[in-house]
Amino acid sequence: MTSQETVSEEEDLRGDLRYYFMSPCEKYRSRHQLPWKLGVQILKIIMITTQLILFGLNNQLVVSYKEENSMAFKHLFVKDYTGTDADDYSVAVYSQPDVYDSLFFVIDQYAQLKNLSVGPLSYAQDNSEVSPLLICKQHYRRSSVQPSNESYDIDPETETVCLTVDSETAENREWKTANTSFFKLDFYRLVNVKISFQLKGINLQTIRSHELPDCYEFFITITFDNQGHSGVIKIFFESEAVSSACRNWNISGTAQKNTHYLLIFDAFVILVSLISVVLCTRSIVLAVKLLQRFSRFFQVAYKRKVSETDQREFLNHWHILVIISDIMAIVGSILKMEIQAKARTSLTSYDICSIFLGTSTLLVWVGVIRYLGYFQKYNVLILTMRAAFPKVLRFCCCAGMIYLGYTFCGWIVLGPYHEKFEGLSRVAECLFSLVNGDDMFTTFSEFQETSTLVWLFSRVYLYSFISLFIYMVLSLFIALITDSYETIKNYQKHGFPMTDLQAFLRGYNDFSYSEGDKEEEAKGSFICCCRR
Repeated sequence: MTSQETVSEEEDLRGDLRYYFMSPCEKYRSRHQLPWKLGVQILKIIMITTQLILFGLNNQLVVSYKEENSMAFKHLFVKDYTGTDADDYSVAVYSQPDVYDSLFFVIDQYAQLKNLSVGPLSYAQDNSEVSPLLICKQHYRRSSVQPSNESYDIDPETETVCLTVDSETAENREWKTANTSFFKLDFYRLVNVKISFQLKGINLQTIRSHELPDCYEFFITITFDNQGHSGVIKIFFESEAVSSACRNWNISGTAQKNTHYLLIFDAFVILVSLISVVLCTRSIVLAVKLLQRFSRFFQVAYKRKVSETDQREFLNHWHILVIISDIMAIVGSILKMEIQAKARTSLTSYDICSIFLGTSTLLVWVGVIRYLGYFQKYNVLILTMRAAFPKVLRFCCCAGMIYLGYTFCGWIVLGPYHEKFEGLSRVAECLFSLVNGDDMFTTFSEFQETSTLVWLFSRVYLYSFISLFIYMVLSLFIALITDSYETIKNYQKHGFPMTDLQAFLRGYNDFSYSEGDKEEEAKGSFICCCRR
């Protein structure tokens, strides 16, 4: 290759590199090429945000319907329910008469459901037959307990006995007499009693948002839990709602027409997201080819290898972020279309769809920061985050070890005496709130003084954690970010360190010592440290 051809190739490569690293406005001024990718991203932001708002309003109606029905069921079937759950259970009973009253209360309320419920509810049917109420009691196979003599004889194997009751039979009190032996509970042997039944309802409130109503099947389980044998039987209420398309329906008005419009809008969102994926993938492919071209020329012309810092400049992480958000938007839109078309599958749930749509909207709006980075004043935030991220990550790994130690210690020692320390996740959440200064006095004051030793330990535990993490760990965390910010501000005033790529773009031909050499030296020193 002659020197003239080398110079010509160098100028062509330099021009392509400069054009690649331009902003959309600079590209338009340079070649008068419309920024199609920018236009697609702006259109996608508007459409995905609108789609999320429409779906969110509908999802709120669905969630409120489930929660309100669950509250209504508790008041209907749980005797003496006050409207507020105690910890994770609804009600607790302490005497045998209360257990029998609560048990028969469920059965009686189930039999009179049509006369009690104010909502569109009815018994579930299977092949035109009403699904019966199922009562199962689980108890030890053999149990003889005599606390006065401090003696017991227990077979830990359990057995379950069940009884089915339909709504018509439950109204007849003679069946209770016929099943007296079943309802005679041996509380020393009893583990739990479960009452299960199914109801069906229709969510009519979606008509207000011009949506077709869904039919729901409620799987209700009421458990009388006596596993602790502590003199307290806890009553747990569980309700699982499964939606499905109604079989026979007729509705007047514009609900069906609006559904068609929403389906067309969702299809257009999928189309725009696919175009965005194609454009971003095309940009990544062009970047890889440009990097290979630059690496070959740099190796031939200057006998130098492109540093990893310069190689990362060609990998635009924003393109990867946009592709991920587009894929999630496409999947979420497909699930949303199936929900609106009442095509129910195992994946078409409001929760799964909202996760995909919400995450895609989050990533789309985060991607806007890329375009703000073309302005120097806004670019400080992006550069500070990029510079501080490795330091913050290493620091969090070290601080996380201490945090995990406090988490396990608090769970083991303080869990039995404080509700905020009953589980690992709750301990982690409590400690995180303490780091942010929330509920400090409440956490201190709610400790039970049943054990003086544990109470003193809790004071040492809390004071040491708060002092260590607020005054040291949190201060160092902020100092790391502040240091990166000051470094970026200093670079903006006096210039950023020159790399081989930047020197090449500026037309320099001297690459005797640049940031690439410093990077290789740093890598070599790191390897030496690892070998030691």
